[in-house]
Amino acid sequence: MSAGQRSESSSSSSSPSWLSQFWSSALRSKPLASPSDTTIRTASGGEGLVRRLSLFDLLLLGIGASIGAGIFVVTGTVAHDAGPGVTVSFIIAGGSCVLNALCYAELASRFPAVVGGAYLYAYTAFNEIIAFLVFSQLMLDYHIGAASIARSLASYVITALELIPFLKSNIPSWVGHGSEEIYGAFSFNLLAPILLVLLTIVLCRGVGESSILNSVMTVTKVVIVIFVIIVGAFEVDVSNWSPFAPNGFKSVLTGATVVFFAYVGFDAVANSAEESKSPQRDLPLGIVGSLLICIALYVGVCLVLTGMLPFKSLGGDAPLAEAFTSKGLQYVSVLISIGAIAGLTTTLLVGLYVQSRLYLGLGRDGLLPSLFAEVHKTRHTPVNSQIWVGIVASVLAGLFNVHILSHILSVGTLTGYSVVSACVVTLRWKDKTVRQVFGMPMSSRAEGLICLITVVCCGFAAGVFYRFGASFIFLIVAVVIAICAAAALHLRQVYTETPGFSCPGVPIVPIVCIFINIFLFAQLHYEAWVRFVVLSIVTVGIYAGYGQYHANPLSSKTSIIYHRAPAEEAP
Repeated sequence: MSAGQRSESSSSSSSPSWLSQFWSSALRSKPLASPSDTTIRTASGGEGLVRRLSLFDLLLLGIGASIGAGIFVVTGTVAHDAGPGVTVSFIIAGGSCVLNALCYAELASRFPAVVGGAYLYAYTAFNEIIAFLVFSQLMLDYHIGAASIARSLASYVITALELIPFLKSNIPSWVGHGSEEIYGAFSFNLLAPILLVLLTIVLCRGVGESSILNSVMTVTKVVIVIFVIIVGAFEVDVSNWSPFAPNGFKSVLTGATVVFFAYVGFDAVANSAEESKSPQRDLPLGIVGSLLICIALYVGVCLVLTGMLPFKSLGGDAPLAEAFTSKGLQYVSVLISIGAIAGLTTTLLVGLYVQSRLYLGLGRDGLLPSLFAEVHKTRHTPVNSQIWVGIVASVLAGLFNVHILSHILSVGTLTGYSVVSACVVTLRWKDKTVRQVFGMPMSSRAEGLICLITVVCCGFAAGVFYRFGASFIFLIVAVVIAICAAAALHLRQVYTETPGFSCPGVPIVPIVCIFINIFLFAQLHYEAWVRFVVLSIVTVGIYAGYGQYHANPLSSKTSIIYHRAPAEEAP
């Protein structure tokens, strides 16, 4: 055989070999181990996270992540279209989030000892490549979201400082509000990176310090919201609540798709698994409890706001503050500004915290360099991951007008929620047999996955039909097909009971979550769809070039070291 023929033969055989290795790696999954199977050491030395967070801390963590300045703004902007029916919009969106929270709560109870959240659940229920895709979609949301929130916080801080007479109109716009745009994307902001650096330092010092800051700020924010509700209740004119849905139920439903994202953040609790004192008990309570508190606060603000003024006069940049100013209660407007600063601070703090824990999980599993897996020996925090997260957010917030990217956000959130719901279903499957489906042999797992994919497609189709005003018949057909797929999952699969907290109504509740989440995905700007596809392609490329060669699904089971909080140490 000539040299050319040998080279051609070698080239043709290497390609299938590479693809075989890629698929073999991509389809790897992390074994599901019970909490008792995980190596846990509580020695005073070594590297590891420390268990300091109580149930109260977890509740404040979830509330801090979910309620930012939006409670003082989005309530009024949506009410301008939905009228007093915005209250129902928040209830519908909140109910949908509760279903998602139940799915998160079950998995948090089943994986109480390891960080990772949606990434970890996908790694165990599906495979490595899906887990990496979930991580990348979530992380882009987190990075852009953190930068955007930092800019908003800087703007609020400057606005508050300008209440001081000698500072009014004397602070350059580039300090906190942002300079004028350059080439439509660049905009310098000095204060936003400074705030990010300060919060990063707090997070690097330890979970105890950051928890104290989050607790103080969250309590301040909640107290202000409750005060606003109580004071506003005395200014309510019940006639403003009629008509309740002036633009019909469709405007209320559309409002629900908008305010759904106001609840995003409760999933942050799931990423504190390794730092919770009693994770198997407290994580489900923290996830669901914080969400229910947020729903109550949002509904209270909606009722007060729509009762104080006619819905047509609502809107603008600060509808709640304007409503109180119109009633001669300017001091409440000042409190609202303080509440907004506290709200943005906690949202930013928790967001940075969650990002570092996700990077920690991937660093341990080898999908990212081991640098991200290092934990400080005395602070017991993933300092390298935390600093990296702070650097990315600071660069984005300091140099770019990230607000223009807001329309491509929420993709990661909806993707993560949908995958988590699917994980609940797949991890409950018990029957592994092969059966005949339409005359072809098919495993029960493959049949179940086809049904889940059918629900996803139907949810997206229904969302597209609703968005573009297609005939109602098409919407009904999509819903009916999804119901048939749900019935097949319910009747043809065998489900096991889980230790700890169990999501009720499996598989129906998770399927409803998937359908609603993908329906909302279809309501996003078309550029968000493009972002999903492009980022997925880039992620697969990174995995093919690095992740597949370094990942080790078994690593987390043997290398984790936990430390109890000092108060819990044995004498």
